[in-house]
Formats: sequence, structure tokens, C-alpha cells
Amino acid sequence: MGNLVSIVTVVYNNASTIRDAIESVLSQNYPNIQYIVIDGGSTDGTLDILHSYKDRIDILISEKDRGIYSAMNKGLARCEGEWTAMLNSDDVYADERVISEVNAYFDKTGADAVYGDLEYVAADNLNKIVRTWRSGNYDREKFKFGWMPPHPSFYLRTKFYKRFGKFNEEMKISADYELMLRMLFKHKLTAVWLPRVLIKMRVGGISNGNLKRRLLANREDKEAWRINHITPFFFTLYLKPLRKIGQFFSFL
Repeated sequence: MGNLVSIVTVVYNNASTIRDAIESVLSQNYPNIQYIVIDGGSTDGTLDILHSYKDRIDILISEKDRGIYSAMNKGLARCEGEWTAMLNSDDVYADERVISEVNAYFDKTGADAVYGDLEYVAADNLNKIVRTWRSGNYDREKFKFGWMPPHPSFYLRTKFYKRFGKFNEEMKISADYELMLRMLFKHKLTAVWLPRVLIKMRVGGISNGNLKRRLLANREDKEAWRINHITPFFFTLYLKPLRKIGQFFSFL
């Protein structure tokens, strides 16, 4: 059957899209998946949808939490797979072959992490591409030039969450960036790029919203380097948002 793979979805009051996320997981042609859903105590009908899939979700927890990264950590604590994927409740896999191809890449390369590309799509049309995030080959030093892999398309061997820690719950927006910086740059884990779109992500994520959120993300990005005792270049954090400009043209 191949490696056991853990997939974690966290959700709170997202009845409009959670069914798409669940169906995306259940449609995967990979046979050995542990699916974990962490709900923050939804009141909008999300729970009714989740309960309709209770026989196909391995672990379903619904209770108050301290935010998205708290919920993610709650899911990670229950992961038993060789490697773990996080699928947001707004997102879907690009097709039914994603998990099987990522698993094959882990086996082929022996890498600690695998990442791929991501398409931002319209909130009301998963087939309408707004921009494309093409990740490129891995080079640890690229972090100093504002690079990062797209977290929704980032997959890590589960043992490293246990060894080096989960998400930093003090952060509101950039805990995914801090985690990847910690794993790949500080601890020098190996990573490989699978050059194809793995995730379709609806526009409007928490770190891509208004100016206030962008400024908070920038402050948290700076904090991510500080708490890991790493010194970036003076221009590193300016380049990070500028890198997104090219995403609007990569699919033309």
C-alpha cells in the first residue's frame, strides 16, 4: 500500500468551501491516507457537512482553539504518517494524482521535504487562474533573497515536526514561513521541487489581504529570522513580497 500519509485540514465557519476540500482528499488515488480534520467549533453549518463524511474522516475534532496555527498543531500531534500534508479548507488538490506523485518523489529522492507549485484561483471558480506560484529548484541560500516555497504545496516528513517543533502559535500570519525557515534553513533539511501544480488556492488568504495584514506579516517575517538566530541580508524582507509580482505573469 505504500507509506501511510497524513493529511490535516483545519476549518472554522467555512461551509461554502469545506466540501470541496474534503472531496479533493477523498478523490486521491493513493490508497493509504490518514485524514484528520480539526474544526474550531463552527456554527455556520460546517459541522453538518463534516459529520456527513464522518465515516471517511479518520480523526474529526471540533472544539474551540487559539487560532489557525493552534488548530494545525492539534492535527500534527495526531499524525502517524511517514509524511504530512496540510490542506486548507479553501484549497483543493490540482488533481487526483497529487498525493501518489508526492509520495513517489519522497521515495525516489529520499528528501526530507517535497514542495511543488501553486495556482491562485478565483474564489467562485476553481478553473479561473488568477496567478501562478512557480517555486523553482531548491537552494537553501535563496531564503536570503526573499524566496520561500508555497506552504500549501510543502510536504514534510512527520518526524521533523516531532524533532524540531510545530507551528509557532505566537504568530498570527507568518508561522508557516517561520516553520519552513526553521526546518530548511536553520536545520538544513533537504528539499526537492516537484515541478508541477499541486494545489489550487482560492484568493484571499490571511497573509495576502489588506495593507494592515501585509505589514503584520512583514514584522512577523523579521521575527522569524530573529527567533531562529539567523541574520538575513538588509534587503531580504523587501524582496520577499516583491517576488510575488512575477506570479501574475507566469501563466500567460
